[in-house]
This record gives sequence, C-alpha cells and structure tokens, in this order.
Amino acid sequence: METISTRLFLDRFLSYVKIDTQSNPKSTTYPSTEKQLNLSRKLTEELKELGMQDVELTKDGYVFATLPANVDHQVPVIGLIAHVDTAPDVTGKDVNPIIHKNYQGGDIVLPKDPSVVISPDDNPDLNEMTGFDIITTDGTTLLGADNKAGVAEIMGALQYLKENPGLKHGKIRIAFTVDEEIGAGVDHFDVEYFGASYAYTIDGSAAGEIEDETFCADSATIKIYGVNVHPGYAKNKMINGVKIAAEFIDHLPKDSLSPETTEGREGYVHPNVINGNVELTTIEFIVRDFTMEGLKEKEVFLQNICDDLSKKHHPARVEMEIKEYYRNMKYKIDEHPEVVEYAMEAVNRSGIKARKGLIRGGTDGARLSYMGLPTPNVFTGGHNFHSKKEWVAIQDMQKTVETIVNLVQIWAEKSEAAKH
Repeated sequence: METISTRLFLDRFLSYVKIDTQSNPKSTTYPSTEKQLNLSRKLTEELKELGMQDVELTKDGYVFATLPANVDHQVPVIGLIAHVDTAPDVTGKDVNPIIHKNYQGGDIVLPKDPSVVISPDDNPDLNEMTGFDIITTDGTTLLGADNKAGVAEIMGALQYLKENPGLKHGKIRIAFTVDEEIGAGVDHFDVEYFGASYAYTIDGSAAGEIEDETFCADSATIKIYGVNVHPGYAKNKMINGVKIAAEFIDHLPKDSLSPETTEGREGYVHPNVINGNVELTTIEFIVRDFTMEGLKEKEVFLQNICDDLSKKHHPARVEMEIKEYYRNMKYKIDEHPEVVEYAMEAVNRSGIKARKGLIRGGTDGARLSYMGLPTPNVFTGGHNFHSKKEWVAIQDMQKTVETIVNLVQIWAEKSEAAKH
C-alpha cells in the first residue's frame, strides 16, 4: 500500500481535540455532558460529506454510519468503534495542540508550563521516534488522543477507502460512542441494531499493539457498622467504625496487591473511597485480576478480613457487597481467534511488527464482547493518556489508518478464499 497521506486524518484530529468533550462521572444524564455532542454532531456531518450511508446521531448520543460492501461475495460485517469523550482527570478545555517536527531525541518541554516535561527516561518509546513528528499539548490540558486519535484514524480510513474503490471490502459499520471514560460507553448500545458480526475499538496505545485482554473487574463495598453512644459516656460501650476501617486498611499488604505495587498480569485490591462516622463507615474497593479465579481469590481475601474484624469487634460487624463491572474479553474473543489473527496480519502488512498486548483496565470492547460482539482493541499511537504529558506521533497515526484499511481488505480476502 502507498503511504497514507496525512491530509486524511491530521487536520481532522487537530480540529477534534479543540472541542471540549470531557465526560462527568457525577452526572445523572446520558450522555453525561452535553458538550460531547458538539463533536458527535460534527462527525455526523463529516460522515455525510464522505458519502457514508445510514448516518445518524441517536437519542443516546451515538453516531452510527455505514460504508457499503463493494464485493459480491459474503463478508462478515465489521464494526469500527471509537469514543468522543475525554477523561475527567485533566481538563480538555482550550486544548492547544503543538506539532514538534522531526524529533531528534531528548526532553520535550511544553511551552505554557515548562514544568511539564516529556522525557525519554519516562517514555522509552520516544527513543524509537527519531525523525517523527510528535503532537503534544502546550502543557495546560490533556491532548485528547484518547480517543480522538482513534476517531480521526477511522475517518481517515473511510476517506481512503472512498477515494480508492478498487480496494475490496465488505460492509463496514461505524460507531462513535460517548461516556467511555466513565465506564458507560455502551450502556445503551444496541448490538443487534448495530449489525456487525465482529468489531474493533481503535483505542489502543503504542504502534503495532493489538489488545485482546482486559482485567476482570468488580467493586467491593465494605460496610462497617459500629456501635455509637454519647462520647462522654462511651467507655466500654462505643465501637468506632472509623477505627475499624483504619484497621481494615492496615490488614492490606504493603508491598503487593495494590495498583502502586503491581504490573503486567498482576491484579490488585484498591481502596478508592472511604466515608463515614462511628456508626457506619464504608470503604469502596475496586478489585482487578486477569482471571476469574484470581478475582475470586482477592474477594475471598477481603471477605476473610471482614469476618476476622466482625469476630474481634462483636457486636459491631463488617459486611461486604460485590458488584460485577466487566470481565476479561479474552474469554469471548478466544472463541473467534480469526478476529485477532486478521488484526495482527493487518498490522504486519502496514510494515511494523504486530504484537499482542493486554489492558490493565477495561474498554467498550470488553463489554461489547460479552454482549455478543467480539471486539479487540487496535493501537492509535497515543501515549500518556489522561495526562498533560499525552503525545502521539503523526507517523504512528498513519500506520493505524493503514492497519484499518488492511484489516477490512483481509476480511474480504479470507471470506472469498473460504468459498473455494
């Protein structure tokens, strides 16, 4: 394939990041913020201008569209998905993207806040970027490559396919979702209506990576029921729920089982929020592991602490409630190995080495895979998501667009080969 022109995606990306689309976990509306729809409406118009069919902005804020097949034989319908919202962690208002052309190594000091420095010491991938053009912010906001790089790359791939009708592909369905960053991206996603057999979120990180694993995730709410009496007359009567909560936290290991002490395939239990008083104190944990067995072990560990403290401080009691969040999408994707195999081949055809990765978190794809739509994750080229140090290389974005174009062709090729 010829090199993808930056005109297909770069201007789009630079315009998308300037639209504030931050989602809000405390909101009771869907989408959680109205401003996300400013980008959704823009994308709706751009898809129409590209000649896509079935373009719609749904009542839930999703943008759907179709690129029809240009082959006669049957090809599974493939979905391409990205989200428009940016993370609540760092402001996405007044983003000022800066292109550092022909990067030659060393620190990248961001001009509006020189204390914000992107260093190869903390970003080893920068060592592979000599001669690349790197986009950052001015140091006062996040960039929004998560996931506006993915949005722009999908749009660029669609334009390339429209301009090159000789490239054969089946029917492609597009979805731009909202509220992914607050875990609600597919709360109202109708898989049957979307109509894809398989899909890909274009929401990954370093070039070449195809992610087919996420955490299994639950929340655990620890409720500590103390015994409250007037503090002036509390001797041998009061049992302080706050102090039991402190004791609970003290039972956690200091050098393992926490986000700050784990990496790779290691899971954790993470006390995230604590609230309360003498009579009732709650601790909100997030529990993560890559296997169901590991997740259960961690929940049993927490339950054992509850039981021990209930026994020690009777008649006070410590109880735990578990809420399921999402499961490792690998359990479902492994039932359809070709979904990942074709993505790996698409990466290799783009001239870079494909590798499998895992996500120490969740994606829309994890939930969609359990809703009947196997959905691994494809790289965008972005780095340092949710941070003022976020960056992406233009050349890596080109490779993502190439990978998408290769991918839809591979599905058409393999389907035709299967006929013979």
